[in-house]
Amino acid sequence: MNITEKIDCLIIGSGPAGFTAAIYAARADMKPVLYKGMQPGGQLTTTNEVENFPGYPQGISGPEMMVELETQAKRFDTDVRSGFINKVDFTGPIHKCWTEEGHEIHAQTIIISTGASAKYLGLESEQKYLLNGGGVSACAVCDGFFYRGQEVVIVGAGDSACEEAHYLSKLCTKVTMLVRKDFRASKIMADRVKKTENITILYNTDTEEVLGDGNGVTGARVKNSSTGETAIIPCTGFFVAIGHTPNTDIFKGFIDLDETGYIKYAQPGTSKTNVAGVFVAGDAADKTYRQAITAAGTGCIAALDAERYLAAQEHYL
Repeated sequence: MNITEKIDCLIIGSGPAGFTAAIYAARADMKPVLYKGMQPGGQLTTTNEVENFPGYPQGISGPEMMVELETQAKRFDTDVRSGFINKVDFTGPIHKCWTEEGHEIHAQTIIISTGASAKYLGLESEQKYLLNGGGVSACAVCDGFFYRGQEVVIVGAGDSACEEAHYLSKLCTKVTMLVRKDFRASKIMADRVKKTENITILYNTDTEEVLGDGNGVTGARVKNSSTGETAIIPCTGFFVAIGHTPNTDIFKGFIDLDETGYIKYAQPGTSKTNVAGVFVAGDAADKTYRQAITAAGTGCIAALDAERYLAAQEHYL
């Protein structure tokens, strides 16, 4: 018989946002239950080295950092569970959630930290060097430092791609920007990259394969869709900037989302959503910064907001 579980705080998703929320919620005696989600540890598990998170002067690998955050959350008795929540019902005063196995949970407060997934080209070679940390990245701010003084390629045509290309141009000797057709970016952002001397823009260009020596990226084979000509561009870093998809589908119809699926804050400066008792942290709401440190900060905010919400209730479950 499936017995409904009643808890004070449910955290949906891991990563810096979820684990930080868990640390604060557990220390406030909210006895949080955290479901790791489909990608335990979030996007950092695909990051080979993290050098810009405070407290790690020698740097740390993304997976190792997630293990340490999980260990810290468990130290304060967070109930960390594998698996994910695949259904919710926020229509009533009780927040109802179901796991993929059908287990029903009623939570006084919920912290959504499901993050966002970077979009990739889907090439086998791209995934190979992404997964082994050998030169493919979806975050120039995170990983650009490792390619200083080198030549890199970036794929994308929107504002984010232009912003990341410009960022890389300050670190790298040459940045080749691959644009499938034409710019979708605002004129000011497109003009900025066009005027940057060490950025070369190739229009109507598709990536056929990310080239490498087995350990790291050495170049990219590209094809001009207008002429049919192929070329090999030498590079040691291959950046993909074609957007992110927030992992928020299960909240549609309950939580207010923007036109691209990111969760809207109901009150600026807080983690509150439009549903009382439901809060959001990390990249599920952040489409601007998308950094581990900002995700961790919003995880703290969400836990504090949830604690205050609980304190204001007349009765706990």
